[in-house]
Amino acid sequence: MGRELQKQPQQEMASAVEQLLAVNPYNPDILPDLENYVNEQVSSETYSLDANLCLLRLYQFEPERMSTQIVARILVKALMAIPAPDFSLCLFLIPERVQMEDQFKTLIILSHYLETGKFRQFWDEAAKNRHIVEAVPGFEQAIQAYAVHVLSLTYQKVPRSVLAEAINIEGLSLDKFLEHQVANSGWILEKGKGHGKGQLIVIPPNEFNHPELKKKSSDSIPLEHITRIFPILG
Repeated sequence: MGRELQKQPQQEMASAVEQLLAVNPYNPDILPDLENYVNEQVSSETYSLDANLCLLRLYQFEPERMSTQIVARILVKALMAIPAPDFSLCLFLIPERVQMEDQFKTLIILSHYLETGKFRQFWDEAAKNRHIVEAVPGFEQAIQAYAVHVLSLTYQKVPRSVLAEAINIEGLSLDKFLEHQVANSGWILEKGKGHGKGQLIVIPPNEFNHPELKKKSSDSIPLEHITRIFPILG
């Protein structure tokens, strides 16, 4: 079944996996199909937490069949879903002996840096482990979107240098990014500040950076709105 599933287009593959999970998610015979689906998620830049958690649970019952390459890809995809708690949910299903491998130690460190807002340390660590994170397309853009999300909830005015550090973009690329944000997202560049590190960017008000606007939690800025800004950087 695994080879047949691997040949299917992404949408059909997702539907087929969903059916497999609905029938019997604990059937070890679907393990190859779920592994193929992880690879499909990577290549198509899609994501299914439920399918990936199911695969990790099957690995618990069939430890000799575990592919550490697949597990690493699952964790990278889960990290890209931050601020959702997907990474922790996946990590809970991975044996401690596996977590002690270098690539998984690195991913755990990266997760910690993101959770604590230490973006400079995150990008430095990611740069030293490109073979892990660059195996999954869209990783950098997903983390940049999260960084912008965090800044938008924290600052009313963010220094250019802070933004540059958080999204790991500088120079002309940062200028291009700011131009897009000004035109499409309501950002404002304070006049008279030039283009140096001291420039301030005014972030549109929301219930977090302007608490007086707080109404309902459902009114907060969805992260998916932020993610639409990054294709221009490609």
